[in-house]
Parts: sequence; C-alpha cells; structure tokens
Amino acid sequence: MGALFDGFLHLAIQTAQTMNLKERQWVIGGIILLMSVIFIGRLFQLQLGPSAWKDYAARITEEREIIDPARGMILDRNGEVFLTNVPSYDLLFTPRQARLAGGLDTMALSQTIRLDTSELRAALAKADAYASYRPSPILKQIPNYDYAQISGELWRFPGLQSKRRSIRTNAGGLASHLLGEYRETDREDLNSGQGYRLGDYKGKSGLELEWETRLRGKRGIKYHLVDVRNDFREPLENGQFDSLPTSGENVTTTLDMDLQAYGERLMGNKRGAIVAIDPQTGEVLALVSAPSYSTDFLTGKNRGAHYTELLQDPSKPLFNRAMRATYRPGSIFKMIQGLIALDEGVITTNSRIVCNRDIIGCHGAHSMDNLEQAIVHSCNPYFHEVMKRMVQGGRSDNIFQDASEGLALWSPRIKKFGIGTDLGGHLSGLRSGSVPDTTLYNRMYGKKRWAYSTIYSISIGEGELLTTPVHMANLAVIMANRGWFITPHTVLDIGGKGKPQSLDSLVETGVDPAAFRPIIQAMEAVVASSEGTGTKARVPGITVCGKTGTVQNGERATHSVFMAFAPKENPRIALSVYVENAGSGGDWAAPIASLMMEQFLTGSISQVEKEEHILESTYPFPEH
Repeated sequence: MGALFDGFLHLAIQTAQTMNLKERQWVIGGIILLMSVIFIGRLFQLQLGPSAWKDYAARITEEREIIDPARGMILDRNGEVFLTNVPSYDLLFTPRQARLAGGLDTMALSQTIRLDTSELRAALAKADAYASYRPSPILKQIPNYDYAQISGELWRFPGLQSKRRSIRTNAGGLASHLLGEYRETDREDLNSGQGYRLGDYKGKSGLELEWETRLRGKRGIKYHLVDVRNDFREPLENGQFDSLPTSGENVTTTLDMDLQAYGERLMGNKRGAIVAIDPQTGEVLALVSAPSYSTDFLTGKNRGAHYTELLQDPSKPLFNRAMRATYRPGSIFKMIQGLIALDEGVITTNSRIVCNRDIIGCHGAHSMDNLEQAIVHSCNPYFHEVMKRMVQGGRSDNIFQDASEGLALWSPRIKKFGIGTDLGGHLSGLRSGSVPDTTLYNRMYGKKRWAYSTIYSISIGEGELLTTPVHMANLAVIMANRGWFITPHTVLDIGGKGKPQSLDSLVETGVDPAAFRPIIQAMEAVVASSEGTGTKARVPGITVCGKTGTVQNGERATHSVFMAFAPKENPRIALSVYVENAGSGGDWAAPIASLMMEQFLTGSISQVEKEEHILESTYPFPEH
C-alpha cells in the first residue's frame, strides 16, 4: 500500500507541475480523497471480512519441528546387539507460561524430579535468559523407568513439558573402547557445517564417530504455524511440505560377542589387553582393553561426575590399551629377526651360536642353539649375534658408517611386518608404534657416533622398539599365513550392503614362505615341548603355535606377553595377550590365550582349574 501511495503522489506532483494553482488544488485533493477511501476499505475488509483473514492476522510465523531418526544399531558378527536405542526424556521449561500461571513451586519440583534445588534454580534462570516464550531443557536424558515415576506429577508445574528422545545403551557393557561414546554436540560440531544444532547428539569416539554419517540417518521435518504466544495453530499447507525421518544404517562388526565377553571376564581386575583376529580375513574377533567401563555410565544427568570419576581412576579405564598403549615387543620380536636373517642369508636353520652370557644376559640350560632351539629357549645372545650380522655386516671399514647403512636396510624390512605402521588405517585411533632407524639414532647420539654396540637392545625386542597389542596379534596372523596378512578391520557390513571398500587389502612381508617353516616348528615347540616357555598355552586336542614375551617396564614388574595362533594347519584364530606388571609371559598371558582359543574353537571350556585360577587372579599379581 505504501508503494501504491508513493506512486500516486509522484504522479500527482508531475501532473500538478503543468497546471495553475487552482487546478493543482483540485487534483491533489482528489488523489488524497481516493487514497483515503482505499485505505478505509482495506481496513473494513480486514476487520469484518472472511474468517480466513482473521486467522492470517493471528499467524505470526511458521515453525519447523525436527523429527530425529532412529540411530542405526551396532551388532556383532552373528547379529547380536552391542548398541541400540532406548527412550529417554528431556524436561523443558517455558518461563512465560509459568509467570502467567502465577509462578512455579521450585521446592516441589526439585523433590519430584530429584534435582538439587540450587541446580534446578540455575537451570530455570538459564532457560529464562535464553528465551521466555520458547521451551528450554532443564534436565536431559531421564531414563524411561525414572520418567514413568514422575510423569504423572508434571501437570502440577506450569510451563513444564517433556520431550522424548532416544539414547544409546550398551546392555552388555562390552567393547566400550571400540564402540565409542555418543553424547551432546559441542561448539566444534555446531561450527562444522554438518547440520548439527544445539542439543543434538552425535558419535564422539570409536565406531560411533567413525561411522557417524551412516549411523545418524536423515531427519524428518514438520512445518506448522504458531501465534504470538508460540502456540501451535495448524500444519502448514496441510502438511504437504513435511518429510518423514530415515533411520540410520546398522553397522555389523567383526567381533564375536561371546568371545569379547569372555575376554573381558578373564581380564577382570587386571590391566592389559587381548586382541584376536581371524588370520584368513583380517577380521578382529575380540578387542579387549582392561580395565574397561560401560558406555551407559556416561549417559544421563550424572555423566559429568561419572566421567571425572573415570578420568581420575589410577587404572585409567578410559584408555584403550589394545590400540593406544605402546609396549616393547620383547622376545616375540626374535621371530622377526630370525625370518629376516634367513631371508637375507646371514644364517641358516642350522646355524648354531654360542650362548655367551657375558655379552647379554640369558636364562635356561642351553649353550649352543640352532634357530629353532633359540626361539624355544628364547636365547638372547643368539639373536644379539643374528642382528649384529645384519646391521654390522662389514659394508664399510668405518663401524659407524657400517651400522648406519645396515640399519637403513633393516628398518624397512621390519616395517613390512606392520610394526611402526597404521596397519592399513582401518582401526581408527591405532598408534603406529615405532621402529628405530638411522634418523632416530643420529638425533639421539649424533651422526657417525653410534654403532651396533650402542643399539643392540633392539635385537631382543627392547630399547626403542614399540608396538601395540594389535600389532602383535597381527604378527601372529603373519605367522599363521606364512608371510601375509589382510589389513585388520572391525566392520563386516553396513546397512546390508557388505563391507566398505578397501578393507580387504592384502599385504605381503616379502619373506619366502619356506623361511617360516622352522619358525612355526619352534612356535609349536614353545607350547608343546617340556622345555618350552609357553606350556600353559596348551589347548586339549588342538595344536597351538605361540611365543612368550617378558617385557621390561623400567623399575616396575615386567609385562607378561604371549602371541599365538591355532590350529597349526588352517588356523582360525590369531591373538596377542598383554597383562601389565604380571611377570613372565608363560605364567599369565599364555594361560589366558589358551582359554580364549579354546572358547572360540570349541565353544566351551574344559580347563576348569586354569580358568578359575585366572578369574581369581587380580592386579597386583603375586611373584613367581
């Protein structure tokens, strides 16, 4: 109307410029009269016209109601549910409604919803500061059973309403480190441009984060009109613009829930990790980090207090030891040394080396082993000499230059076994560990100021070598396959469409498969022979191949380590076990590995006494 009036006025002025004074008065007066009649008629129409116009005047704006989709579940390889959704409720408060009704009895409300009065008043004040006409959350994620107890009383409190939302639940409390946390978005999420809003929830770690876009689904939207009090009036255009939510896709993991549960039970009240992998596929069967926690512990109104409790726990239950803890590989590393030395031709299977304990300490009654015997006895002087032949091999007359050149050839060959790499990058958060090279030692000691005599501790898996339990389990896979592995991964299917691409990548070590025969024979003897260090890893009726490790840990007790695969022919499981500060690998890690293999391969446990001993043993461990 304003534009129309301006147009008429402009026309009147132009016309008036061509007339005398009296004519101008008549023309301008007529135009003003005409405009007045138009305005009065329009007002009459709005006041006394059809009801549609009255309704339109009451409609101030249109509102969008976001309908959250059901988040996809996370399942084990057999379809058993790890993570699913359960209903919860948020309590919302609209300050204006409470004021119009004469106020809110905060004492009574505090008792009803079991929230401290000071916390409640702070939440109400925050809601009032945010928006007096709009509902704001004052209490989030009330479990369904708690809400059922208070829902019948909420009508007593004006301005209070509830909103249903789904939260994640891990009923078994299993594999929490791998599955990850699902919680409210933060500022970084809101600024990410991915469509998150204040109060949304998303995966923040583990598989929940890695597959967030597939799990979250697609929101639905309902449009409706509201009046000045923000009260619902009617759907916009009879709902023709509304859309239904699309549920998120289910993620099926490679884990075996029964094996995972058993592993977590065996590691109860202990510190360490178990990683089990299918050698033929690279599928992770179990990923245990101990101590653990339940993801349900980090939901609801007490999440903050529970998180602080877990964070301050000296046993570090939030730390994923299976993927993030780096340990020295210890004696297990000797097998890699033997394989590379055979492949390089610096030793043969029959090469015997004196167990000279003046050079480096050793244990057991042996004096001059061949390769297989050296692995069975875990002879330190043997592998000290083996690595010396590879690194200090006489390529240069200068011993410093010679060691530098030798190590430059040695380090890449070690990495072919996955050590010091991300193993294909399919395990989010996996640390690579480290394989020392010339660059590291030049930085530590200075260029041409170190030789093999400076770094020999790495020959027996100590020193600057670092691995994770995942890397050691993958080494067991390489042994089982005689020289190759499929990159380890934890996802079997998403949305019924199969594995994501690239998970089944094949990696070869470059070592002749024939070189593995004596090593595997030795691994069998480690378990089966009376002289072996891993006799507690035996499984009735099954040929187990394994290797113990006793890993140095500064001034504290050594870590007990064991890696193995079974059966010897056509292996179905390869695994590593780390038990922190527990002593020798044969005493604690080996029997745990034995029980895990028997459980997976037979579905039951016949070694009852062994099982009871492990279940009853807790950190700190008694000395042997």
